[in-house]
This record gives sequence, C-alpha cells and structure tokens, in this order.
Amino acid sequence: MHLHKLYGPVVPEHQWVPAPSFVMRRNRILKLVAALTPGELLEVGCGSGTLLYEMAARGFTCRGLESSATALKTASLINADRVAISATPDHDWQAAFDYLMAMEVLEHIEDDRAALQQWYNWLKPGGRLLMSVPAHDRKWTDSDVWAGHYRRYEKSALLDLVRECGFTIESIESWGFPVSNLLLSWRSRLHRKSLAERGEQGNDRSHNNAQSGVDRSAIMKLYPLMASLPGQLAMRLAFGMQSMTANRDWGVGYLLMARKPEPDNKDT
Repeated sequence: MHLHKLYGPVVPEHQWVPAPSFVMRRNRILKLVAALTPGELLEVGCGSGTLLYEMAARGFTCRGLESSATALKTASLINADRVAISATPDHDWQAAFDYLMAMEVLEHIEDDRAALQQWYNWLKPGGRLLMSVPAHDRKWTDSDVWAGHYRRYEKSALLDLVRECGFTIESIESWGFPVSNLLLSWRSRLHRKSLAERGEQGNDRSHNNAQSGVDRSAIMKLYPLMASLPGQLAMRLAFGMQSMTANRDWGVGYLLMARKPEPDNKDT
C-alpha cells in the first residue's frame, strides 16, 4: 500500500485503486470532517477501509463494520492493527459512538428506515451521522443494478426520512459534479456488460452488494491516467468545480451530516 497525496491509500498490488467518483466524494468528506473534533467513530459498510485509515490518521478512534468477506479482507489489510473491523455488530454499541459514517450504504439496505434507527441508537446523544447516498431516481442505470441498490434518493424524501428517525439535519450538499455525471454512461455500459456476462448471478443482489465496494477491475485500467500529472491536474480542477456547485442539485449523490439531539433538546 502507498498513500497518494491526492487520492489517499492505494493498493494496486491487491487490485484496489480509488475510482473517480470515490475520489470526488472523498474530497468533500475530508473537507466536512476537517472541522470536527476527533472522537469515537464507527464506519458502517467501510468497504476497502481507506476512509477509516484516513480518519484514524486524523486522530479519530475508529471501528469498522463490513459484511462482505472480500471487502473485509481488503479493509483489514489496509488498516492492519490500526482499526478493529468486524463482520457483525457488537452488543455493546448502544450509545457508544460520537460519529457514525455510512458512505454509499443506505441504498443497499431494503429497510432503510430500520437501518437509520439502529444507527441512531449506536450514537451518543449529540453524536453525528455522516452519510452519502446516490441521488435522483432519473439517474438509475445498470450501475445501480450491478451494485445491488434498492433505490436512489430525492433530496426532500431523504431529509424527511432522516428527520423522522430522530435526527436534526446540520448540512446537506450535492457531490460529484461534473466528473461523476460525465462517467455515468460509461459506467453503465461497463456494468451492463458485466451483468450480461454473469447471467442469472447478475440478479443476485446480495452478491452484487458484496462486491460493489471493492471490485475495481475496470478502474485498474483507468487509474494510470488518473495518477498521471495531467490526470491529477484535471482532478484538482474537478474538485474546484464540485466545491462551487455543492449547493446546487447537480451532482450524482448527497452528502449529509445530521445530529442526534441531546436528551434536553428534542428538536428535529
């Protein structure tokens, strides 16, 4: 593994490199957490574990939860002994964490309301939820099927759902514009081909969920371009455009931060 100054942890020898959309989302996540005081953090659905690695490096005491055996292996490799990562929740997680991160996870869960309520219970009073989800029903493609998604989210419905589960919304922004938007059709074509090659297995949502966070077979061919000087300059430009349009509803996903109220503060 090596730490890329622009993209974070990279493990090409184990077939994991960051996809462009991951890099775009990571850029906004790290800006969001920069103002937060380090504390106890749980990442649900940590995938490759690279965000856990970076949060631990920033002083957070981290735990990871990952049900995919393939992703769990990659995450454990990247984090070694720095972060405890498990396949199932611990019984002592009730009100245990200052922060809960769930990046591109909720759309994989059939009962998203029950998941949010569980996450709420795992947070301490005053704890914060940091979450990203794919945006806009109209952007549904074969990539969503390939990844095992149940849904994409409209902004108003997402905010209503989070509030109904007891959280107070602190911020929400749109991420991914313009790079992720431009890649939607390309990714859809790749994933349509992959689904066709897998036949009936392509309809197995549990299998799709398990591999979506760590399958970088297509991105391995693209990464050398991303890592080149022109590629890095292009990504820096894209970061700037993403930042300028974060308050516009132009991206492919939403990044949200919400708070679990203190006992004497019931506002939602």
